[in-house]
Amino acid sequence: MAYQVPEPKIFACTQSMELGKKIAKSYGADLGNVLFSHFSDGEFQPSFEESIRGTRIFVIGSTNPSSENLMEMLLMLDAAKRASARHITAVIPYYGWARQDRKDKPRVPIAAKLIAKMLETAGATRIITMDLHADQIQGFFEKPVDHLFASTLFLPYLKSLNLDNLTIASPDMGGSKRAYAYSKALECDVVICYKQRSKANVISHMELIGDVQDKNVVLVDDMVDTAGTLTKAADLMMERGAKSVRAITTHALLSGNAYEKIEKSQLLELIVTDSIPIKKESGKIRVLSCADLFADVMHRVHHNTSIASKFLM
Repeated sequence: MAYQVPEPKIFACTQSMELGKKIAKSYGADLGNVLFSHFSDGEFQPSFEESIRGTRIFVIGSTNPSSENLMEMLLMLDAAKRASARHITAVIPYYGWARQDRKDKPRVPIAAKLIAKMLETAGATRIITMDLHADQIQGFFEKPVDHLFASTLFLPYLKSLNLDNLTIASPDMGGSKRAYAYSKALECDVVICYKQRSKANVISHMELIGDVQDKNVVLVDDMVDTAGTLTKAADLMMERGAKSVRAITTHALLSGNAYEKIEKSQLLELIVTDSIPIKKESGKIRVLSCADLFADVMHRVHHNTSIASKFLM
């Protein structure tokens, strides 16, 4: 009798439990049972409470700091490998530590590369992630990487707004490629902000390249951390005559006093995904779920069908 490929099993790390439940529901499966045992010194141990021998498993978890999120993922991958799972796919909606993708000064690590090797050593046989900080991080892996784009979520939303005089903006030079891709898809103009930093997360100066007079501007970025760049760019554009300023960012880190900055800024709306759980509600923040996107791609991966239609840009 021919061997029947068993249906995959889906598990989630602690931080991504809510997203994991949404993905599993969209996939049409139940979220698998994982028990986390904690020691008094902070050490923890995950345990799969069901057999995964010979199956494909998906482990869902973003690896943003604190480092416990990454450690959870690594331990779950290792446990799956030692439990004889057939295929182990790490589903990482937000790939943390990705800003350290090169040596930008002497004697610093390339953390994005280090974590790629750690994930593979732990047991990942495939990676599914979304909007990496730098596309070339895919090359840090020796295993297949499916790099999804949140543009599949954001573009339909932007089109539904029916904004006239739409202009796409990049908050820095590094995001200009992303901004041009959005402007091409939406057939509109693009402007670029040029910023200088005195140190990490601190902007000393910002200038605008392009005209935003009487335009509805949409800032595009891969992540929002302290929100300093986005709010400063929004304020600058309103000073230059913009009619309105919105922002779309895939990963809502929102650390420090980011929420306060957003509330006080000229941003009309900040649209993000649920790749990272939102810490608190805000009238200016709209969350679009990426659960259906990941569930669809996971289904295609399991059944060995093309996911090319998910790469809008």
